[in-house]
Amino acid sequence: MKRKRIKDEPAVKKEDGEHPVSQKPKRTKEETKEARVKKKEEEEKSRWRWWEEEKYEDGVKWKFLEHNGPFFPPEYQPLPDNVHFYYAGNKVKLSLAAEEVGLFFAQMLDHEYTTKKVFRENFFTDWRKEMTHEERKLIKDLDKCNFTELFAMHKARVEARKLMTKEEKLAVKEANQKIVDEYGYCLLDHHKERIGNFKIEPPGLFRGRGEHPKQGMLKTRILPKQVIINCTKESRVPVAPAGHNWKEVRHDNTVTWLASWTENIQGSIKYIMLNANSKLKGEKDWEKYEVARKLKSCVDNIRKQYDQDLKSKQMKTRQRAVALYFIDKLALRAGNEKDEGETADTVGCCSLRVEHITLHEKLDGSECVVEFDFLGKDCIRYYNKVPVIKKNLNIFMENKSPGDDVFDRLTTVLLNKHLSSLMPGLSAKVFRTYNASITLQQQLKELSNKSDNEPEKLLSYNRANRAVAILCNHQRAAPKTFDQSMANLQAKIDARKEKLSLAKTELKQAKKDAKKSSPEPKPHPLVERKMAAVQRCEELLLKMEVQATDKEENKQISLGTSKLNYLDPRISVAWCRNMVVPVDKIYNKSQRDKFAWALDMTEADFEF
Repeated sequence: MKRKRIKDEPAVKKEDGEHPVSQKPKRTKEETKEARVKKKEEEEKSRWRWWEEEKYEDGVKWKFLEHNGPFFPPEYQPLPDNVHFYYAGNKVKLSLAAEEVGLFFAQMLDHEYTTKKVFRENFFTDWRKEMTHEERKLIKDLDKCNFTELFAMHKARVEARKLMTKEEKLAVKEANQKIVDEYGYCLLDHHKERIGNFKIEPPGLFRGRGEHPKQGMLKTRILPKQVIINCTKESRVPVAPAGHNWKEVRHDNTVTWLASWTENIQGSIKYIMLNANSKLKGEKDWEKYEVARKLKSCVDNIRKQYDQDLKSKQMKTRQRAVALYFIDKLALRAGNEKDEGETADTVGCCSLRVEHITLHEKLDGSECVVEFDFLGKDCIRYYNKVPVIKKNLNIFMENKSPGDDVFDRLTTVLLNKHLSSLMPGLSAKVFRTYNASITLQQQLKELSNKSDNEPEKLLSYNRANRAVAILCNHQRAAPKTFDQSMANLQAKIDARKEKLSLAKTELKQAKKDAKKSSPEPKPHPLVERKMAAVQRCEELLLKMEVQATDKEENKQISLGTSKLNYLDPRISVAWCRNMVVPVDKIYNKSQRDKFAWALDMTEADFEF
């Protein structure tokens, strides 16, 4: 006979094949809140307040650096015996190198990349390099390759990961945490600091952004013999994986990276750096915004100077003035940051070609309009129509072919050299940071209202941030789930409107009933409850409607890039303090850690 559990007997949970385990008592809301506060206080107590310490002499980034080197991805595991690759209908057993690269392609079969001509051609060219001589003789046409079984295996593995039990997920989490504990931290000046990207990127197929000409090429596996390690002479040098050696061990305390190597697609140097909330990153950010703030005091003189230079008799000076005008007013990047043919055909101000500019006598009611159309950083299209002083551009573009440079007497190096002569540390990027930050501050002053409720204040903040994102051309493609997400939100708004209508009806009835029972005007508990219900419904409805407006306006604009890279965080912190908005509504936990220096030192009266 089963024993009935006594009411007050503690509940037990049975695990498969194990004895009953006592369940932990659930925390109350107060206990959870108290634990959070305590954890926050402990974090603050243990935080390295480097901004309160004396700075090192110029160029020195650290005095002591020790770490365990990068974490390398695991070696390739061959396909199971029941999974096959087919060519022209025949089963083919590939060599390990060719099989691995073939699997990279198979895993992307449900992505549009694998339908693009450039991607397919680049992949096939690089794949054939990994094949044996016999495989190359056989496999000559990608259209005859059948990756169906490899793709099915990949999808099955993805689904299996989704269906993992709690115990399996916990085991994976613990294994990952061990890797983080070993490789994810370093000692910087004897303080424990988190490393940002301590894992070497595994091999795969390069995707690039937009229509990148190198998409589909093979990103080869990085080996220890390609990696340079940087640490202190006195520290313990990281141990290379068994059977391998590092390319080099350096002791350079004028740089901030811990390890570096050169990737094969574009020949660019990759670095392992500290996390965004580390001293090195924070100090760099702080210095960047301080230089941009200094520009505020001399920007008017610089503008007067380039206005005068627009009429210079020297073509070189005149081109520089027009480029500076574009960089200042349109927040264009300088350009010329890459070598010929190394990356996609992306340009900046100094590398604009005749084909990127169209001049209009009149357009949309304005005279002398320049129309820009080119691919900027990360293959993001820059399209803009701006009224300008057209005379100079006419001269620069005279007797030139579409592929010729507009600013043929100017380079980024020459431009930045001129800027640094006007103000120490000034560069084209500083102009971009200055204009982004000053725009945010001005927009916040214009749009914010202390009498607004919190959702309305946050909408004003996002609109100010959006003005900066538009200035800096921080675009994004609308999320694939956008329409469905908006439809779901609209359904919630409609449901909330119905609830509000019902709540108002119930309030009206409650007032009638209260008047019947007592003609004298006095507070009635039921009426007060119904009034509170109406107020709650109105607040929730307003919050949802503001959210929908914000979502729609933000459809194709990326706010994150400017918020984290171009906007002085002290502007946002000061705004939060003035508007009585919690900082965590603007910055999440990792962002608050990144800008800990700004949160600590900023008063409500801060001005950029």
